[in-house]
Amino acid sequence: MAPPSDLSREVTVVNEFGLHARSAAKIARIALGARSGVWVARGDEQADASSTLEVLTLACPKGSRIEFRIEDPADHSILDALVRLVEQGFDE
Repeated sequence: MAPPSDLSREVTVVNEFGLHARSAAKIARIALGARSGVWVARGDEQADASSTLEVLTLACPKGSRIEFRIEDPADHSILDALVRLVEQGFDE
């Protein structure tokens, strides 16, 4: 994962089922509201956060550390919303 910056935040997947289809779709819905690219990474793998299928390829069970990255500082509210979503267990 890249070093932390004001354009990225790391978070732990806390929900029992990890990052599955429904939670990946919630991430994609939020990311689609961004002005520029939004990425999610686990280890050396990265996915376009606006693509449910790409997010699913990261295979993140409970306890996984993931990093969200935005390309445009104007998308800080998107970054905050994504981190909040994961911290709240995808509202499940």
